[in-house]
Amino acid sequence: MTGEIELLHAAVSDLALVQGLEQFQQIIRSTARRVANAHGSTVVLLRNGYCFYADEDAVSPLWKGQRFPVEQCISGWSMLNRRPAVVPDIQVDERVPQEAYRPTFVKSLVIVPMRVEDPLGAIGAYWIQPHRATDEELTRLQSLAEAAGAALARLMTSADSARRAVSSGTAGTPP
Repeated sequence: MTGEIELLHAAVSDLALVQGLEQFQQIIRSTARRVANAHGSTVVLLRNGYCFYADEDAVSPLWKGQRFPVEQCISGWSMLNRRPAVVPDIQVDERVPQEAYRPTFVKSLVIVPMRVEDPLGAIGAYWIQPHRATDEELTRLQSLAEAAGAALARLMTSADSARRAVSSGTAGTPP
């Protein structure tokens, strides 16, 4: 367990300094899978009413690059309800769209929103067998999601500022 805590601390430190979305996603996908002792993880970004499965680290492909309406997926449920979705068995949880999960290895999952008060995305962890996430696994994922939400908000603010500077003609102008 000490290894997972050290990994989480390193990821939180890295997220505080992250400069781009690709680096952000790499930190999240690899850390989430390891701190949850999962067989897969995903980074989901909330974009214009859709859950965009931006990146993943899994034993086999899941949904990277796909978009689902926020109301029609478990990641969206987690963000809309501003709380984790803990699903020990996907076959018996009505929040899980069976047609999307049936062809995958996923039997259990946890989805946690990034920034609970105003979600920007979610982090998912998946298992190949029915598994109830431990309190420790859930706490580690929530801590990662909290740091990820802050980092993503900073990246978005920075990108918005850069766009405004370019459109106003002040990019590269000394202060």
